Amino acid sequence: MATPSSKPPAESVPSKKEKPETSDHATSQQWQLGLLWGLLSPLFLGLVPILAKVAYAAGVNVLTVVAFRTVIAAVFLWLGMLLFKRQLIRSSLPAVLSSMIAGAINGLGSIFFYTSLTRIDASLGQLVNISYLVFVTVFLRLAGQTISLLTILRTALTIGAIYLLTRGSAGSADWLGVGMMLFAAVTYAIQLVLSQRIMLDIPAPTMTLYAITAMAAVVTVAWFIAPVDLRLVSTDGWQAIGLMALVTALARLTLFLGVKAMGSIQTALLGVFEVVVTIAIAAVFLGERLTLLQWVGAAVLLVSIFLVRFEKGVPRFIDWWQFLWRRFLPKK
Repeated sequence: MATPSSKPPAESVPSKKEKPETSDHATSQQWQLGLLWGLLSPLFLGLVPILAKVAYAAGVNVLTVVAFRTVIAAVFLWLGMLLFKRQLIRSSLPAVLSSMIAGAINGLGSIFFYTSLTRIDASLGQLVNISYLVFVTVFLRLAGQTISLLTILRTALTIGAIYLLTRGSAGSADWLGVGMMLFAAVTYAIQLVLSQRIMLDIPAPTMTLYAITAMAAVVTVAWFIAPVDLRLVSTDGWQAIGLMALVTALARLTLFLGVKAMGSIQTALLGVFEVVVTIAIAAVFLGERLTLLQWVGAAVLLVSIFLVRFEKGVPRFIDWWQFLWRRFLPKK
């Protein structure tokens, strides 16, 4: 038996230099992987409005697009988890309920998102929707009970940018469509902020599974309020919905993986790429063009987004977990 003064062999003791290097290497790898997920998510999300426009052109109504795209995405995820990652399905009750609350909020927002796209161009819609990047900071600031002058300035710039984007449209300004998209942006920001705290305790795929399931439940209830005869949906319509479902599942999974690795603000910043994807594809395949005034609005919006680099003292997450679920958590 070793005495209290016994020491392990010298070679088994890591040097002071090795620990930081190993830690730094692991952190670097995590960041690089998070960057990959953070870039893939906006790539997938940028395709969603385009596919929605294709489905609408094929004669599919909004609620059918929203409901079946989400339900099919949920089915994809459940099948994938059951076949390859069954151990990730089980989780604590607080984790499952929290994930479903975040998903339900986003599900409500998705109804407004897709309804908005029946009224405004996909490129304009994505530019308005990208304002969720500013709302993420605002919500985190509210959690810390500190609103900086820079946050106020960025919010004012965002409002001004949305005004320019809407007033600068080639046709008459559709404020209702823009308002719907803005509401969708707010709900998406709420989901991002909540998800970062949730994933301190559960894997990203687990949260994705239950968040998408809750989204599917919310939009399905909405569809049953005004159901349509599915036999009237064309083959082109179903193909667009199927592709949207696949893209949605991949977008949500990569989004949550990015948030877990880099945090909600850094992942949200990469969402700017989402706008680039949508504008480029909409220009090529839908013939959409931004006016000069809209390009000015887009520039102002991007300035307000990238000013986040100068934000100081923004809380990393809202620590509402203990407050909301303390009765379900084991006593120490």
